[in-house]
Amino acid sequence: MTSVDRLRFVKLFEAAYPFQEDVLALPVTDLDATAEWYRDAFGLQEVERREEPVPTVILERDAVRIGFAINGDDASMDGAAILVTDIKQARAELKSNGVKVKNWRIDKRDGKKFRVFFVVAPDGLCYYFHQQV
Repeated sequence: MTSVDRLRFVKLFEAAYPFQEDVLALPVTDLDATAEWYRDAFGLQEVERREEPVPTVILERDAVRIGFAINGDDASMDGAAILVTDIKQARAELKSNGVKVKNWRIDKRDGKKFRVFFVVAPDGLCYYFHQQV
């Protein structure tokens, strides 16, 4: 078992917030490819799949759910902010999974500081990983 595998037993994802309307309906074009990529890259597991009202797959990690739907929306205009318990661990895990992370920096919002980085997935969705420091 690698150090990254051991870290997966610790809760990493705390919450996910949509950039647009619904973190359970982020736009994609292929549910099978989506489920596979997010499993391998983010460590998400499929927990639900449905066809109505549009084809949708719901993935989960640490009781945090993110959903993907074939809804015709533009993926490049959507994504999610993912609050994590350990930003360094999240970055290391994603990088070890072959994911490109960008803009490792400190953001200031509402008088608070956050360590952050971004990931743009192959489907065009953007993710803002963050942890208050």
